[in-house]
Amino acid sequence: MALTAGFFYLFAALAVASAAMVILARNPVHAVLFLILAFFNAAGLFILLGAEFLAMILVVVYVGAVAVLFLFVVMMLDVDFAELKAGFIKNAPIGLIVGGIVMGELILLFVSGGFELGLAQQPGAPITELGREVSNTKQLGLLLYTRYVFFFQIAGLVLLVAMIGAIVLTLQHRKNVRRQSIAAQVARTPATGMAIVKVPPGGYVLPPTQSNTKTETQG
Repeated sequence: MALTAGFFYLFAALAVASAAMVILARNPVHAVLFLILAFFNAAGLFILLGAEFLAMILVVVYVGAVAVLFLFVVMMLDVDFAELKAGFIKNAPIGLIVGGIVMGELILLFVSGGFELGLAQQPGAPITELGREVSNTKQLGLLLYTRYVFFFQIAGLVLLVAMIGAIVLTLQHRKNVRRQSIAAQVARTPATGMAIVKVPPGGYVLPPTQSNTKTETQG
């Protein structure tokens, strides 16, 4: 119990400190790195609660995709940080009011209901299968791919359509760039695919952009 409490306070303190540094860090790259550290500490808290699946999803999805995406966006785009800081200072009073309300609710909750780490060790009766306990990950997989398989597939299709729509909306073709046209290549015939040009002695053929395969004689 003492070891569990020690790890809980360690992960909780690091998560709160990392979240504060995400806001207070001057360098946006450092802010993203602190965000990754906060995700890892939150995953540690989920493991202490026995929710290993949520911890794995938090590390794989948020750390492996979202936070890395934020890092690439910050490094590749020319972000006006002066404007961002001005907006932060402008909205700081509203943020302080909301944060104070949330902090007051948490204090009232802890004062009225108490705070014991042992309450979360047995959140419910363990699920058994053939006399053996089933892990949370296995039970969630059984539910997703049996009872909720159609909803799971619909969610995947919605995400696929959203991804394709984002690519189509943000795709921009640059002018004066030669591209491969599969349809034009397949539709080519011997008449359009080659041209027979008779070049006289001492002459040469200009490129198609300068002349339609006309011949000119030197001198």
